[in-house]
Amino acid sequence: MNILGLSCFYHDSAAALLVDGRIIAAAQEERFTRAKHDARFPAAAIRYCLDHAGLSGADIDHVVFYEKPFLKFERIVENYLAVAPRGFAQFRQSLQAWLGEKLFQKNVLTRLLREVDPGFAGGDALRFSEHHLSHAASAFFPSPFERAAVLCVDGVGEYATTSAWTGSPEGLRLLNEISFPHSLGLLYSAMTYYCGFRVNSGEYKLMGLAPYGRPTYANRILSHLIDLKEDGSYALNLDHFAYREGLTMTNERFHALFGGPPRQPSEPLTQRHMDLAASIQSVLEEAMLRITRWLARETGERNLCLAGGVALNCVANGRIVADGAFDEVYIQPAAGDAGGALGAALALHHTLTGERPQRADPAGDAMHGSYLGPAYDDAQITAALDEAGATYERLPESELVAHVAEALADGATIGWVQGRMEFGPRALGNRSILADPRRPDMQRVLNLKIKFRESFRPFAPSILSEHAAEWFEGRQFSPYMLLVNHLRPERRLQPGEGGDGSEAGLDLLYQQRSTVPAITHVDYSARVQAVEAGTNPLYHALISRFAELTGCPMLVNTSFNVRGEPIVCTPADAYRCFMATDLDLLAIGSFILRKADQTGARLSSEQRVFEPD
Repeated sequence: MNILGLSCFYHDSAAALLVDGRIIAAAQEERFTRAKHDARFPAAAIRYCLDHAGLSGADIDHVVFYEKPFLKFERIVENYLAVAPRGFAQFRQSLQAWLGEKLFQKNVLTRLLREVDPGFAGGDALRFSEHHLSHAASAFFPSPFERAAVLCVDGVGEYATTSAWTGSPEGLRLLNEISFPHSLGLLYSAMTYYCGFRVNSGEYKLMGLAPYGRPTYANRILSHLIDLKEDGSYALNLDHFAYREGLTMTNERFHALFGGPPRQPSEPLTQRHMDLAASIQSVLEEAMLRITRWLARETGERNLCLAGGVALNCVANGRIVADGAFDEVYIQPAAGDAGGALGAALALHHTLTGERPQRADPAGDAMHGSYLGPAYDDAQITAALDEAGATYERLPESELVAHVAEALADGATIGWVQGRMEFGPRALGNRSILADPRRPDMQRVLNLKIKFRESFRPFAPSILSEHAAEWFEGRQFSPYMLLVNHLRPERRLQPGEGGDGSEAGLDLLYQQRSTVPAITHVDYSARVQAVEAGTNPLYHALISRFAELTGCPMLVNTSFNVRGEPIVCTPADAYRCFMATDLDLLAIGSFILRKADQTGARLSSEQRVFEPD
């Protein structure tokens, strides 16, 4: 049985394919269209899934959409009636869109599917899941657990913003949910907006900014914005928010509470913004801890699965693991709306067959390392490089690994494109920029000269899983870069060893805090990816060779893209990004490209300047 899952029309549209219960392929549309967070119908992602499996539209037994449009429309109407006449202009605009196409998505989806492949069936072959069920299914069904508690937290689906479930061989059972307009995700997004970052993409910036500040506003948030109970239930004080009217996230009461208007993106970050970031992060962590403790008591389960956009907050995830209410925590690597495409397919598969997805490794999960996107063979890579006029050298795998490891040890920055592209927001060693974590200047070099992004943004380490506990504290290490762990005390430098101890705010950037400063955040934390040899043997071999040369079993790993651009997908994408940055080398398939050699290259006329994210 072949099931195609879809998510689209809001943000991060995606497609995912199951064949007889096995996860075969999944990808976000943005990777193909090069439009970050692309919300359009995922035509290119669907074509990729079909091509990868050697299927046509006629071979697909069921297509399932990740949410129910009629329920969402009902919520929009109810919300307007609750706030009318405020927000009428936005409601009228939304109503026109819904009555035009969105409300009748069965017809729209059937038409768009047949534009991709005329063989797609319509009618009963097209199903609809619910938004939070799709999230819950994306987390539980691929997990290594037979039984688990499941928690989904995001901005909003149809109605639900927070939902708690149990997962068992019988399937998923809903325990409790909190509904719009009360939402932890929207609370965090409101502060994201207030601090001058873009909603639905800037939340991770707020999380990265938080360690530079102090949670001095946390009590103000708990006193005025959210009524958080001991069991984790909560309600927002809606008098301080404007998202119900569809205008902005916050209003004048919110601004007065925190001492001024929202920061404009062009304005400098001050200590106040850092303290606001620290405060909302602290409140979010406390809320998540109270919810998960309640869930552990209520269910008696020892395992927890997480999904929804808030599950991408790896700092909060690290607190949940360290708290110990659950023995093991599993987080869907595509926890946001893109993962809803996969979850919808998984939920339908279980409904129709009563079975869990198949696992390649019985002891692991069913996500195949989240390497579910397209791969390109050497012939395709050669064609793309020749088209660009690139100069390159082909090397056997062992020589390629040795060459790249030696270059990294010498301080080079490397674009690394190998195997299948990752599904989800993290680069996990197949579409990555790599560097030496021991170099004190590497964070600033990567941020300002290669990624073209804010200097405060931290970088993550990819570490050999067998050495993770030697360098980082924690009961658990994530293969998907979804948990924060703190550097072990013996690996840290005291403030006086790397600075005079008086630094504050962004000045903390200049203080060396460990022997691997490029991946050590100002609170000694890091978003660790534990690399297994069985999951990604080539990447494991590269880090191992680097460790032999340097004694350091980790690399800086950041996504291969520049600010505002999706992660690269194709060889052509990789070459354009390589040429547009100060990267020293590109290792793609069997080929090595040196920046200094690219004198005859022809940059594509399609080279783009991407909008800031």
